[in-house]
Amino acid sequence: MIEFVSANLAPLLFASVVFFLLSGFPVAFSLAACGLFFGFIGIELGLLPAAMLQAIPLRVFGIMQNETLLAIPFFTLMGLVLERSGMAEDLLDTVGQVFGPIRGGLALAVVFVGALLAATTGVVAASVISMGLISLPIMMRYGYSRPVACGVITAAGTLAQAIPPSLVLIVMADQLGRSVGEMYRGAFFPAFTLVGLYALYIIALTIFRPKTVPGLPPEAITFREPSGRTGHRSLFAFFAMITALAVGFAQLYPGLIGAESVARDELVVVSLTFAAAIALTLAGVNHVFKLGLLSRMAEQVTFVLVPPLALIFLVLGTIFLGIATPTEGGAMGATGAMIMALARRRLDMKTLVQALESTTKLSVFVMFILIGSTVFSFTFNAVDGHIWVEHLFDKLPGGELGFLIFVNTVIFFLGCFLDFFEIAFILVPMLAPVAENMGIDLIWFGIILAINLQTSFLTPPFGFALFYLRSVAPINHYLDRLSQKRIEGIKTTDIYRGSIPYIIIQVILIAVLIAFPELITGNLEKKVDVDLDTIQIAPPPGGSGWGEGSGGTSGWD
Repeated sequence: MIEFVSANLAPLLFASVVFFLLSGFPVAFSLAACGLFFGFIGIELGLLPAAMLQAIPLRVFGIMQNETLLAIPFFTLMGLVLERSGMAEDLLDTVGQVFGPIRGGLALAVVFVGALLAATTGVVAASVISMGLISLPIMMRYGYSRPVACGVITAAGTLAQAIPPSLVLIVMADQLGRSVGEMYRGAFFPAFTLVGLYALYIIALTIFRPKTVPGLPPEAITFREPSGRTGHRSLFAFFAMITALAVGFAQLYPGLIGAESVARDELVVVSLTFAAAIALTLAGVNHVFKLGLLSRMAEQVTFVLVPPLALIFLVLGTIFLGIATPTEGGAMGATGAMIMALARRRLDMKTLVQALESTTKLSVFVMFILIGSTVFSFTFNAVDGHIWVEHLFDKLPGGELGFLIFVNTVIFFLGCFLDFFEIAFILVPMLAPVAENMGIDLIWFGIILAINLQTSFLTPPFGFALFYLRSVAPINHYLDRLSQKRIEGIKTTDIYRGSIPYIIIQVILIAVLIAFPELITGNLEKKVDVDLDTIQIAPPPGGSGWGEGSGGTSGWD
């Protein structure tokens, strides 16, 4: 028995953690307890040095000194302040009025607002619950299919896990030992590709199943001019003008700063910031002086959309340009969110205290899991668990491709039962060394896993986004207050059925990202490979450069 335990300590440790996780025991304590228990067994069997466990406190202090993890409470606070200040309600109401008259417009509005909330809040629960409370009754009122309405809300809410500043990407960067800024940069294109795929699916529904996504009737449009028009023409003309100004400014910007060329990221951030400032200024002047140049809809869209967009440019722009670290960007975002809430007169002490309490709970939750996973991985590596994991993948056919397919399949099924934090803190540290030994770019690997982990919020039976919507969706039939129609309640099967198409879309995107890694790596800064064997160090002209003075004596004298 002792020989068996000694030879299989790593798989026994891993199996014990899986057992406690599936039994429902708290994750942080399961990881820490298993790590300490098997560490003690290893010491008693003479496999580990007795002083090994003395290094664990240093590891814990190292976690507490990790400044990158400070971005988690900052971005969480930023999102909760914005969510509690009514930003989600205003966005859904305004964007719904813009897209509502067209077929599938409400669903497209939910996807667009979900992406915007993801880039500002980064919290799935806040996004899903907000859109479930606001958009779901409107969709039911005007005849949307229940699975379609539920599916688009849950899927749009989970975009917070893929679109920067995502908490998943911060955790993934920390576990892979990579820069959060590079992880954000690499995730930008895949995340918004996912938004586009969601929109294409809704457009397909309008073509092939139009009855499931009807447009709003004319009486549902509340933003109207005195003449009775909706103001869409004014909005589109204003948008076209601002876009033209942004493009023109981008062309002139290098000359304005006296540079021949400017990096793409800097050009995009500066031109978008310029466009946002111009749009707010023009809309504000038109509103104050009653010039009548813009419709009510154009003004409303500008005042509701531009401030959060400007906040996104401020936070992500400074990170992408290297001006601020993710932690500093998160601090600016939290400050900007409170300023926006104050300007809207929607930030009081009660709201601030609730946001701080929720932020503290989530941060402590993450820190406890991280400490537990550190204790577990410390013991796991000490008993050569990383070598055991590498041997598990030695026999996989297909090499790098086989490894990626197998790992993503395992994580997909684990996502049906485990939270993304648990998967990220337990499995990713085990898989990262194997991926690196295979020559896989860890940024590419991490973003593929992040998109995969996003599906864990949608996969039955334990998808958290499904539970969030279930908590606010009506179970029984009710009488709609406006139409006075009898509306049937939402079944749990409706929520599950609605999520399936979006799970398929995410799986397709993962396959595309595996097949075309340049979709991620193409946005990263090119690494300079230095061949140490070809480096030549030549002295500067006129001397050896080692301090020979005018008298010919060495500078070391």
